[in-house]
Amino acid sequence: MQLTRFTDLGVRTMMLLAASDPARCRLTTASVAKAVNASEHHVAKAVTRLVELEWVSARRGRTGGLFLTDAGRAMPVGHVIRTLEHDREVIDCDGARPCPLVAACRLRHALATAKEAFYQELDKYTLDDLTAPTLLTLTAASPREH
Repeated sequence: MQLTRFTDLGVRTMMLLAASDPARCRLTTASVAKAVNASEHHVAKAVTRLVELEWVSARRGRTGGLFLTDAGRAMPVGHVIRTLEHDREVIDCDGARPCPLVAACRLRHALATAKEAFYQELDKYTLDDLTAPTLLTLTAASPREH
């Protein structure tokens, strides 16, 4: 299963926030975009969604930045991906050109079962399980802002 770029950026943002030490390093949308080699616009869209879900808080100003909420830190990774992906189908059998085999096909069920197993495995982990504060070292950034 391939994740959308939006989900990828959302998960990477949350992992960077989980692995960073806000007392030493302030992460912003721009610093996240630079760290994940993505446009600031695309990261901002993902951050906006994460803020709406209350997994990330964003504060403006001199002491502002992005911060992972307790809810975001404790959220199972499978739930994060399921939510950002809108739990979409692995393949689209009923799209603009419906598959002629839909009536007799068992692939859709097999893929749905595999997708659920994928999410169940990821639900065993939280962001804290997958990151450690001492692992993150962003280069070429000041101590106050990354």
